[in-house]
Amino acid sequence: MSIQWFPGHMTSARKKAAETMAMTDVVIEVLDARIPEASSNPMIRELRLFRQRPCLKLLNKADLADPVATRAWLDFFNAQAGVKAVALSCKKPGDVARVPGLCQALAPHRTDGTRPLRIMIMGIPNVGKSTLMNALLKRRVAAVGDEPAVTKQQQTFDLGSHMTITDTPGLMWPKIDHDSDGFMLAASHAIGRNAVIDEEVAAFLGDVLVERYPELVAQRYGIAPERMEVLDGVGVVEIVAARRGCRLKGGAPDLEKAAQIFLVDYRSGALGRISLETPESRRAMLEAGRGLTPPAGTPPSA
Repeated sequence: MSIQWFPGHMTSARKKAAETMAMTDVVIEVLDARIPEASSNPMIRELRLFRQRPCLKLLNKADLADPVATRAWLDFFNAQAGVKAVALSCKKPGDVARVPGLCQALAPHRTDGTRPLRIMIMGIPNVGKSTLMNALLKRRVAAVGDEPAVTKQQQTFDLGSHMTITDTPGLMWPKIDHDSDGFMLAASHAIGRNAVIDEEVAAFLGDVLVERYPELVAQRYGIAPERMEVLDGVGVVEIVAARRGCRLKGGAPDLEKAAQIFLVDYRSGALGRISLETPESRRAMLEAGRGLTPPAGTPPSA
């Protein structure tokens, strides 16, 4: 299954975002710390590079991500020109309190107070942009939900006397080039459920976790370690169905319900701190797509 999702309102949202960026000093791009590059919209990069705007990349949900992988991603992003990357949780006020100062440091020409620092929050759906906005303003101004594409239009507010901030709708891009990106986005709930088949997404997630985090899967679902060595993603979903009593009439396993349970366990952090990609796995995926074998020690693709 190739996953594609580009709701109609996103075309107009992209056009409006391009107009707003022309009057913006700093772009905050909110990413999912578990899939930082897969959750980075290439259209956002194109827009900000065209306008030569500095970018603060916020790796949100860092409390759900593998800290070793997150450190590697911070090194990766902070090596890029015009980019500052930090890991945080937008649900933690102490983390969010650092954001205005980080933005100010990226736009030193706005420190004299003659004109306000203009900040724009961007990102794909369901990565925490509205949660960030509400936390920065210390009041609820943006709708927050557990479904992608809750925000449909831009909102701008004053953040102190010399700073404005604009929240934008979540933006996907028209074509997801890499199938694994589509599955990672779907597993992390950035894509509407009408565009995916939960069983296939859960099987993909199971394959990744069996390879990288077998001990977490075994612990969560009571699987013997030696059995993990022969399981694949489909087998994980079948075990979840058995362990959680997911049955259809007649006794057959309800794999759809089991898949949903497995996905929620990942999304909520019940499985543990997990990252679905690292700079190294990203590089390997891109090189494999080009039919190339990179020499040892080759840095990840930018």
